Amino acid sequence: MSKLNWKAALTVCGLCLTAQHNPAWGQTRPDNVSKEVELEEIVVSSTRIGNKGSLSNSKVDGSELQETNMGENLPYLLQRTPSLVVTSDDGLGIGYVYFRVRGTDQSRINMTINGVPLNDSESQSVFWVNMTDMVGSMGSLDVQRGVGTSTNGAAAFGASVNMQTEKPSARPYAEVSFNGGSYNTFRESVKAGTGIMKGGFAIDARYSKVNSDGYIDHASSDLYSYYASAAWYGQQTMVKLLAFGGAERTGIGWDGISPDTWRDNPRYNGAGEYTDADGSTQYYENNTDNYRQQHFQAHVSHMFDRRWSLNAALHYTNGYGYSEQVKTDEAFADYGMALPSSGLTEGNLIRRKYLDNDFYGATFAANYRADRLQLTLGGAANNYEGAHFGEIINVVGMDYDGPLGEEYYRNHADKLDANVYAKANWEIVKGLSVYGDLQYRFIRYRLDGINDEDMQPMDMGDDFHFFNPKAGITYQTGGHNMYANFATAHREPTRDNYTEGGPNDHPTYETLYDYEAGYSYSHRVFSVGANLYYMDYDNQLILTGKLSDTGAALTRNVKDSYRMGIELMGGVQIGKHLRWDANLTLSRNKIQHYTDWVDDWNADWDDPAVAANSGQVQVDYGTVDIAFSPNITAGSIFTFDWNRFNAALQTNYVGAQYLDNTMNAASQLPAYCVSNLSLAYTLPVKKVARDITFRVQMNNLFNEKYVSNGWSYSYFEGADANGQFLKENQKYDVGYFAQAPFNIHAGFTLRF
Repeated sequence: MSKLNWKAALTVCGLCLTAQHNPAWGQTRPDNVSKEVELEEIVVSSTRIGNKGSLSNSKVDGSELQETNMGENLPYLLQRTPSLVVTSDDGLGIGYVYFRVRGTDQSRINMTINGVPLNDSESQSVFWVNMTDMVGSMGSLDVQRGVGTSTNGAAAFGASVNMQTEKPSARPYAEVSFNGGSYNTFRESVKAGTGIMKGGFAIDARYSKVNSDGYIDHASSDLYSYYASAAWYGQQTMVKLLAFGGAERTGIGWDGISPDTWRDNPRYNGAGEYTDADGSTQYYENNTDNYRQQHFQAHVSHMFDRRWSLNAALHYTNGYGYSEQVKTDEAFADYGMALPSSGLTEGNLIRRKYLDNDFYGATFAANYRADRLQLTLGGAANNYEGAHFGEIINVVGMDYDGPLGEEYYRNHADKLDANVYAKANWEIVKGLSVYGDLQYRFIRYRLDGINDEDMQPMDMGDDFHFFNPKAGITYQTGGHNMYANFATAHREPTRDNYTEGGPNDHPTYETLYDYEAGYSYSHRVFSVGANLYYMDYDNQLILTGKLSDTGAALTRNVKDSYRMGIELMGGVQIGKHLRWDANLTLSRNKIQHYTDWVDDWNADWDDPAVAANSGQVQVDYGTVDIAFSPNITAGSIFTFDWNRFNAALQTNYVGAQYLDNTMNAASQLPAYCVSNLSLAYTLPVKKVARDITFRVQMNNLFNEKYVSNGWSYSYFEGADANGQFLKENQKYDVGYFAQAPFNIHAGFTLRF
């Protein structure tokens, strides 16, 4: 267990208790608090203005997330969102965590924080493990399924997630939180703020530490994160400086296990194992991923009058880290290493792959708000510079007398991403609104140096010019709400598409035409709604089921594909204290005329045609399901509130899904249903503190044995007797990522 720095905690608590009795700090301006909130809302409205009332939009208050926060990374706290599926490498949701919306993975989901892009420029993903417990400083969060409104950064190809950090508190506060539970999982957090002081200044800070052994063997997590902000609020102007970030050290758990191993020993993790010279199996203890990331933001918002406002931001992010892992039976020559005096040509190499990057830029938005009209003109210009390099630091399990510590590859990436957009929402007559949004986006990506996959020189990249129009209409009357949207989006390939694509897979950009329509009705006792969507893709980069040697999911372009479905949502107030909310998504996710190139392990490399295709053969599969796209997902939550007691029973069902696009039974994950129960009680603590809340979280309440993610690799072992390569003769290797059975966590939050 990682011990909480109690001295720091007591210092912060004492600071805020002093503030409560300090006349200067106590002179908050309650009559002006709404002005500070309004200034914060300028940033929010710039990225969230869109078609009013759309059911494909889910808004979550930060306090709701914090009430259920027991150390899991953010996606696990969003499981009430329709069409959302979560998974993790460690099986608990603590270390590397991933989520998909409508079958679309998080590298295709636009994510911003305070309007600043959060997606990594090259992988286009967000690694929550680098910012554990960021929920503790979250003010609000908006999940827009589908393309959604224009914003900065990566393309929204399945959804967009817009996060805002906390707004100012009217008065000083402090919090100390602690919880512990199964698999030696512990979270400690200290949080404090001055409130809005005399002169309009406010300071907030948080430090969190999360540790876990993980459900999966050797998939432990040692994480910390921090957040600090200093702001000044004038009558019409806000200036806010933020610094947040974190670091992670996790045991590598991205290899997965075979289905047979999962049935017999689901916690097994073979990553890090090697065989020594005596034939004995050993484990390399430092088989880990290590990375830290620091974000800095400076925001200015100004209200010129009741109608016009402007916000702008400068940002800088620095990331540095490496993965260290044993690679068994690797050829020395492939890494440019000298052969040992023993004459062996391969061995167990300890390899480090480094990443050192910088991301910086500026965003802006000018806003106009009248009684029936909202206008925003905004944009951003951001640049990314990343160095990738690797070295062999050791050889284990044998005597190696050659040189170590020399780089075997180094390459550099540079990516410029700029966009400008204009959007408007106009209420033509009472209840009838139209929405329009136009965005132009430019990307320039360059990658050069030595490729880490084949150690060959590379010089690649592209320029992209994207135009993304969007439009919608809404009619609201009484409790009825009807709407329809259309949006276009374009997305550029990721780094892996360039460096790890097969010989027949040169990547190109993809295009999405998203059609959405829905209806909802709200009553004081119940609410119902339905959202229809049709997402038509051209050259979609779909997951193939294969992983890179660092656990990254690989994709390739397919010409014609689509996702279509209906999202049903409803809720009912059963009694004064009991409420039930539920959602159901029914979908079809198809690739039309799908063909793929499959490895032939017995390829005749003397045949020029075989050599030209790198030993691969082309297979036609016809129309197939898109990988990782269940046709059914559903969620249910019963909430009970009475006096100071709260309970919630949440259930999520995920239908069967394929790990690749061949629709072979060997690559199918079975459906699963998981329920979690949370209990909380808040007790006033007069004279000592404001209150204390005790929480208990029971995950996988009914002990479901399930797998939520995996990988698949298919191949041939030569042609059949007739010289044919038929899909029914394909062989499959499949990897599962097991998730934890019943686990329990408990803790408290003490507020001053």
